[in-house]
Amino acid sequence: MRQWHRTHALAVDAAVAVVAFAAILCGAVAAPHGAHGPHIPRLGLRHLTATTVVLAALASGALVLRRRMPRTVLAATCGLTVVELLAQSGDPRAPVAGSAVIALFTLASRTDRPTTWRVGALTVVVLTAAAMFFGHRPWYAQENLAIFAWTGMAAAAGDAVRSRRAYVDAIRERAERAERTREEEARRRVAEERLRIARELHDVVAHHIALVNVQAGVASHVMDNRPDQAKQALAHVREASRSALEELRATVGLLRQSDDPRAPTEPAPGLGVLDQLIDGFVRAGLPVDLERPAAPQPLPASVDLTAYRVVQEALTNVRKHAGDGARAAVRIVRSETALTVTVRDDGTGGAGQEGAPHGSGGGHGLIGMRERVSALRGTVVTGPRPTGGFQVRVTLPLNGARAGETT
Repeated sequence: MRQWHRTHALAVDAAVAVVAFAAILCGAVAAPHGAHGPHIPRLGLRHLTATTVVLAALASGALVLRRRMPRTVLAATCGLTVVELLAQSGDPRAPVAGSAVIALFTLASRTDRPTTWRVGALTVVVLTAAAMFFGHRPWYAQENLAIFAWTGMAAAAGDAVRSRRAYVDAIRERAERAERTREEEARRRVAEERLRIARELHDVVAHHIALVNVQAGVASHVMDNRPDQAKQALAHVREASRSALEELRATVGLLRQSDDPRAPTEPAPGLGVLDQLIDGFVRAGLPVDLERPAAPQPLPASVDLTAYRVVQEALTNVRKHAGDGARAAVRIVRSETALTVTVRDDGTGGAGQEGAPHGSGGGHGLIGMRERVSALRGTVVTGPRPTGGFQVRVTLPLNGARAGETT
C-alpha cells in the first residue's frame, strides 16, 4: 500500500479532494440538530447556494496540488474559508474550513517542526479570529471552537506523522549502512586473508626452493670431477625438498575445515626451531653466527612466527644475493617492550637484495617482510652496510600482543 501510494500520489490526492468536496456539501445541507435528537444531524434541512458550491469546489480542487505546493494550497484554502465566512447570508455556515485543515496537515507532515508551529499558529489564529468576528453567533459558539480545535490537531497530527516518517527512514538508512559496512568488512577480511596466505606460502616455499636451487647447481658443477660432493649436494636437495613439502602441507592444511580430522595440529614455526633453520643454511654453504638470549622467554605467537619468518627471508636473500664466501650473522635481543631481530652479511652483492637486479625482478620477500611487521605495528630498516654487505633490522613491539597468546 505504501509503495502504491507513492507511485499514484496524484490519484490519491484527487480522491481526497473529491471526498472533501462531498463532505463540505453534506455539511452545508445538514442541520446539526435533527428531529430525532439534539445530537443526530439530518440532511436536507438547508439549501445549497451557488456561492457555497463554487467555494467548496475551489477549496477542494486546490487539495489536488497539496503535495507539490503545500504552502500555496494552505494559503488558498484559508483565503477561501475567510471568503466563505464573509459571503454567508445566514447561520450556520458551510464547513469550507475542512479543506484548510487537510492542507495544514499536509504542510506539517512535509516540513520541519519550527515551520509547522509557526504556520500552524498563524492558521489557527487567522481562521478562529475570522470565525469569531464575521460569524452571526457569539464568539464562544461551538463552531468557532471547532475550527480552533481542528486546525490545532491538524498541525499536531502532521508533525507526528513527519517525525514517525523521519524515524522510520533513519532506521532504514542505518540498516542499509550497516549492511554495506558488513559487506565492505567481509571483502576487506577476504583480501587480508588472501594476502596472508600468499605471504605464508611465499615464505614457506621460497626458502627451500632457493636452497634446492643452490645445491642442485653445486651438484651439476661437481658431478664429473667430485661425485662424492655431488651426492652430498643431492642429499641436501632431497632434505630441503622434503622440508618444503612438509611445511607446505601444514600451511595448506590450515585452510581446511576446523572439524577435519586430517588437518595438522602441529604449531607454527618460531624461534624455538631457529637452530634447525640455521643448520640448513650452514649445510648449504652459508656460515651463520647466531646470537640470542641464553634463556629465551615465551613470546606471543604472532611475534614468534614473524621473527622466524624475518630470519628465514633475510638468510634466503643472503644466500641468493650476497655472493660466494659471504658470512651472515643473526642477532636477537629482547627488552621489556620489544624484540629486535638483526640479520647482516658481509657479501659483495648486498645491493641486489632490494635494488636491481633483485628488486627489478619482482621479488616479494622484503615486501612480505614489511607487511608482516607492519601488521604487528613494528618497524623494518634495510639497506647496505658502510663496511660492505647488507643489513635487515626489525623491531617488534611486545605490548600490543594479547595476554596469554604465547608460545
